[in-house]
Amino acid sequence: MSVSIEDYKKKKDFLVCVDSDGCAMDTMNVKHFKCFGPELVKEWELDDYRKEVLDKWNEVNLFSLTRGINRYKALATVLSYIDSKIRKIEGLDEFVAWTENAEALSNSVLEKAVLDAAQGKMNDFCLKKALAWSKKVNSQIASLDESELLPFEGVRDSLKQIHKTCDVAGVSSANRSAVKEEWTRTGIAEHVDILLCQEDGPKDACIAALLKKGYEAGNVLMIGDAPGDVKAAEQNGVHCYPILVKKEKESWLNAAAAVDRLLKHSYEPHEKEMLAAFWKNLGAGV
Repeated sequence: MSVSIEDYKKKKDFLVCVDSDGCAMDTMNVKHFKCFGPELVKEWELDDYRKEVLDKWNEVNLFSLTRGINRYKALATVLSYIDSKIRKIEGLDEFVAWTENAEALSNSVLEKAVLDAAQGKMNDFCLKKALAWSKKVNSQIASLDESELLPFEGVRDSLKQIHKTCDVAGVSSANRSAVKEEWTRTGIAEHVDILLCQEDGPKDACIAALLKKGYEAGNVLMIGDAPGDVKAAEQNGVHCYPILVKKEKESWLNAAAAVDRLLKHSYEPHEKEMLAAFWKNLGAGV
């Protein structure tokens, strides 16, 4: 499994892109419940408002149309809420501006922004805290028990079948080290050709980079569980197969059949039905 888009070479005419957390891996809830939210409370000393802050974090990241959002975008949203509803967050404007203008939303890019802010005599307080929070989140995720980080039922078998006729790319907004470890440990990596993560840019940019390897847009399918996955597919003119929240097993059992339709260029009518079910499912307050 390659992790370099520069070295990656197209082998088949069709490509299937797969998200990780909440899509291939049943890891999304546990990471937010045990790592992202609690570390936010600790870093900004929000114990007095713990329930409100955690509820807001989980709403933004799990139970709304922003499900699957990049961690830094989510942090900007929740800190803005805290700033307006609970107490002022020092340096928030500088951090929000970074999330809106950075070339990629990752630790390495934020580290450079912290240095640039210090040299430019900007308020780097929130930038520094965001970086510290993100690193602590990664550390907490790495310490989770492996029994809590497993694929959804049907994922390995589906990807094994799909890989016979299609190139397979992991496209995730999570950090590469965590996704690579999880996919390698659970056997998913055996059926994946390349893994692109937050270090490589947003999902739409990752799909665009893959298309430049010679795939026709109509031969590419994005499998994801969040609105951001649908948007990334739409921005590149490729197809999308949604994994429905709380219906992941059923979704994965039907994934190979959806890819068969893709191979026969007959997926589009089915895609419209699946996306309608996806939006209805998210809107039902799952």
